[in-house]
Amino acid sequence: MPVADEENPYLEEPPTEFEPLEDISDEAAERQADRLREAVREHDRRYYVEGAPTIADRTYDALFARLRDLEEAFGLETPDSPTRAVGGEPLEAFDTVEHVAPMLSIDQSGEAEDVREFDRRVRRELEAAGIEEVSYVCEPKFDGVSMAFVYEEGRLERAVTRGDGREGDDVTQNARTIGSVPGRLHDDPPARFAVRGEVYMPKAAFQAHNRERIERGEEPFANPRNATAGTIRQLDPAVVAERPLEVFYFDVLDASELAETHWEELETFPSYGLRVTDRVERVTEIEDAIAYRNRLLEERDDLPFEIDGVVIKVDSRDAREELGRTARHDRWAFAYKFPARAEVTPIVDVALQVGRTGRVTPVALLEPVDVGGVTVSRASLHNPEEIEAKRVAVGDTVRVSRAGDVIPYVEEVVEKGRENSSESYYQLPERCPVCGSPLERDGPLAYCTGGLACDAQRRRSIEYYASDAGLDLEGLGERSVRQLVEAGLLESVADLYELEVADLEALEGWGETSAENVLGEIAASREPDLEQFLAALGIPHVGPATARELAREFASVEAVRETALESPADLESVDEIGETVAEAISEFFASEGNAAVVDALLEHVSPQASEGNAGGDALEGVTVVFTGSLSELTRSEAQALVEAHGANATSSVSGNTDYLVEGENAGTRKREDAEANGVTVRSEAEFLEELSARGIDLEAAGLE
Repeated sequence: MPVADEENPYLEEPPTEFEPLEDISDEAAERQADRLREAVREHDRRYYVEGAPTIADRTYDALFARLRDLEEAFGLETPDSPTRAVGGEPLEAFDTVEHVAPMLSIDQSGEAEDVREFDRRVRRELEAAGIEEVSYVCEPKFDGVSMAFVYEEGRLERAVTRGDGREGDDVTQNARTIGSVPGRLHDDPPARFAVRGEVYMPKAAFQAHNRERIERGEEPFANPRNATAGTIRQLDPAVVAERPLEVFYFDVLDASELAETHWEELETFPSYGLRVTDRVERVTEIEDAIAYRNRLLEERDDLPFEIDGVVIKVDSRDAREELGRTARHDRWAFAYKFPARAEVTPIVDVALQVGRTGRVTPVALLEPVDVGGVTVSRASLHNPEEIEAKRVAVGDTVRVSRAGDVIPYVEEVVEKGRENSSESYYQLPERCPVCGSPLERDGPLAYCTGGLACDAQRRRSIEYYASDAGLDLEGLGERSVRQLVEAGLLESVADLYELEVADLEALEGWGETSAENVLGEIAASREPDLEQFLAALGIPHVGPATARELAREFASVEAVRETALESPADLESVDEIGETVAEAISEFFASEGNAAVVDALLEHVSPQASEGNAGGDALEGVTVVFTGSLSELTRSEAQALVEAHGANATSSVSGNTDYLVEGENAGTRKREDAEANGVTVRSEAEFLEELSARGIDLEAAGLE
């Protein structure tokens, strides 16, 4: 509510500099904070609702920062302060609350005749009730997340997701971070005022956000609606504050004072600070509503937000009450849907995905399109050579297919963009978008030269190190590694060995047991087989088979590295290694970033060279998988022991596994796989008994 005793000095020509905090009294600080809140709210309304800001961004930032400083220095924080928009303490879970009024679904169809039948029913029922004049309000059907915003005495009390229509999740703390959600309404709103709005991510912001996710090596969102839904349900409001969400308000759910028509309600929303779309029309004939829908269908690609149809609503409140509702939907509204986009769609942008080996894959960001019943918003462009061959450019309309009915890819250009010539095509930048290192072409492919100094390659290298192809650290999958990297706990692979229980327990979704299990897996990997360790490093072209041959030829990592740096041609004498692989190994160890990571790893781990099948064939034909921490020997030692006697020690359970040896703090995944495949699970003690029964000398192996 405005401060009425004198004109607010921060509204029209506010200052950008203020007196020091220590020079003002408590009373003056409180007065200034009140005026700043009023001013910031008004400037928010001008920016978000009217789209006509009257001050520069720098000036607004100065007002906002001053308000924040005053609140912190003098303890003047209020629940509805604009400063709450930067987020708050993370939540443990959302509370479920009942809606003030039902938020029902809408009857819908993509057929014009069904819309006409809706009109005939409405007119028939209203005429029977003595209401002869019917008008409709036509609005875009936003493709976002529907929510209820409840205001009491002008203050935002709660924001609730639609849920099942009767109750939903209380996401008020997250909603406060969205710029177009006023913490306090303007003008003179009803004392009790609950409105329905659609939270969405603008298309341009969605594409930019997806591009950032891809270039960080994260999985992009499928479409703006999924991005919005995933954001609004984040337990950390600070994450929500960083993402570009907006809101359109489109209906009154409950109010102490109701207007006679929906049109009048929409006209008053902006004066309260509630943003409405300017694509709303009022009609009296259903054919005009159908024409409205067809116009928006033609304009759909040019709109800054996603819509999947239009909503046609009876305008009169009295008429709505007469028509009532079913158990599922209001009988006074109908959604006239758009057909799904199918297969042909424009390219909005191109993002570059950097893989573990530095390979750069261009990814087309698309207007979401239906391909075989699946919504696709990105598609692979494979490599620079293919882009050149197909002459693909941003702005082109392309046909999208799904390779093997799974992976989307750009099949062909259907129509060149207006700004593109027939010969124009997208060209990769000179530098990596993640680390800024030069990009180099290798035949049809492009690579980032940053090595493990590149964040994208580093994160993927950690994922690979922990994967089944590496050291098989159960519990450290892609999602967990990303979380640890984003939390600043992992700067390189070697940081895995510095983790503590308290570090993990502080993260969302981790408890003491899961933290101890993962740390147990990491501890058990401190003495890996040399071949396992070489494979886990993620050297280009060096998989398990090549790593095994390197381990047989060389006794240590240092021996492999020395040969790779001083006489790489000697590597070609090793089975599985030719000129290309030898060159890749040499380049890997020559990289300063890679060398630093390997050195750091060797401070924590001691790779063990295998002595081959020196113990006989007592376990020939047996396939064993180990999980958890063993007490009598490390997991690597156990694997070396069984392999020395002819067994095959693998990292994952399958139908070919004979038995799973389970140590302490083992995860659940391998046991579940064992149960699913009928594989016998044995304890460490039972495993040692089995070895003894097969005539293996445990004492000679250093075991009692």
